[in-house]
Amino acid sequence: MRRSLTRRVCLASLLSSSSPSLPSPSFASASFFNTATATASATRANFLSSFHNHKTTNTPFRSRSIMASASSSSDEVAKAQEAAKDNNNNEQQQQQQPTVFDKILSGEWSSDKVYEDDQVLAFKDISPQAPFHAVLIPKEQNGLTQLCNAREDQKAILGHLMFVAAQIGQKECPNGYRVVVNDGKDGAQSVYHLHLHILGGRQLTWPPG
Repeated sequence: MRRSLTRRVCLASLLSSSSPSLPSPSFASASFFNTATATASATRANFLSSFHNHKTTNTPFRSRSIMASASSSSDEVAKAQEAAKDNNNNEQQQQQQPTVFDKILSGEWSSDKVYEDDQVLAFKDISPQAPFHAVLIPKEQNGLTQLCNAREDQKAILGHLMFVAAQIGQKECPNGYRVVVNDGKDGAQSVYHLHLHILGGRQLTWPPG
């Protein structure tokens, strides 16, 4: 019995002298909490920095395209509103100022021609909204500033415009295309000489805007 007790005392003495002291439970918990909090804060900061860099430098093409399209749409609306005012003034004064299309038809301004016959002219839009974007106009305006101003005797030219638009669309955009006529201020018409937009070369969305 004495030997067993002596061995226990010796073992206890050996452990207390050779083992390093352990921190108290409360100290260990506080140390772990502080370390975990610092790590979480650093991880969050790194994530936010990485996300910001990705967002500003690696914006997907479609997102950039959407933003550019929105900006372009806003510009066109502003142009249309200004053009509507000018057109109203011209109508009140019973005169029509030459438009950009008149200057193209006269040769004063150049254009990238797509199609031409004795009645109509088609050329590429200088601000394309699709891989293929052409503008088709009648050579003789003859009061045809807007589609809503078309007269009974102008049915033939209206039909010819649609027929030619179909020919151009089928040739340039075999998988499909869109023909657009902007009419008036709310229709975002920026040139008061009737014209058709022919767009294609990509999957177009709906509604257009």
